[in-house]
Amino acid sequence: MKLQLLSDLHLETEAFDPEPSPGAELLVLAGDIDATWAGYERFAGWPVPVLVVAGNHEYDDRETERVPQALAAHCDRYGLQLLHRAATTVTAASGLRVRVLGTTRWSDFDLFGAAQRPRAERAAAYFLRLMAATRAGAPLDAAGVRAEGLACRAWLETELQRPARDEWDRTLVVTHFAPSLRSADPRYGRQPGTASFCNADDDLLPRADLWLHGHLHCRHDYSQPRPGRAPVRVVCQARGLAGKGEDQGFDAHKLIELL
Repeated sequence: MKLQLLSDLHLETEAFDPEPSPGAELLVLAGDIDATWAGYERFAGWPVPVLVVAGNHEYDDRETERVPQALAAHCDRYGLQLLHRAATTVTAASGLRVRVLGTTRWSDFDLFGAAQRPRAERAAAYFLRLMAATRAGAPLDAAGVRAEGLACRAWLETELQRPARDEWDRTLVVTHFAPSLRSADPRYGRQPGTASFCNADDDLLPRADLWLHGHLHCRHDYSQPRPGRAPVRVVCQARGLAGKGEDQGFDAHKLIELL
């Protein structure tokens, strides 16, 4: 199966016209497409199925508990499918059955271990002020993000433990937040704020065949070996902000193949 991956388009401020990638059988939108949600209309009538995972900025200025249902209805209006801690199966032209697991996978701030969590949570305060989201009627804080992150992690771990039982051939995981420190933005490296972008889900990686994510405004394409099996591939195809030059090297038509 050949996939097109887009994320971090930030259409609320950025000028970008998405186009289908020739040969793609599926489009994955891995979050931060448009904080206003208006940009999702651009994917209406897309020639292949479109799967969506919400980014953190899809929650901007909104009550977090209400976003999944409202965004799912908004996506459905344009023929798109939101995956919020949800699974679906897509069949390629070759007959390959791909189970797709989708979740935002918020930060749990344990990237550098529990001892460093307080520093990571303090660093997150800046990003949370920009989001201005609420949870249970109060401003979304690091504790709320961690609670969401742990719920995402628990759901994903449970799903990845399920045996295939001849229901699918490959497993594709889509998250907005990154699953490994290896996906850190090289401009910033290892610092407390990195835990607002990456999680330590390296132990989960071998249970997937392909893991797609966004959130980092840079590109990544790396593999992790698996004994006796093909390596799991991790890809980030974020566009980022043109005003900061983050779109340099971005290939909107890049095809990612899952064999």
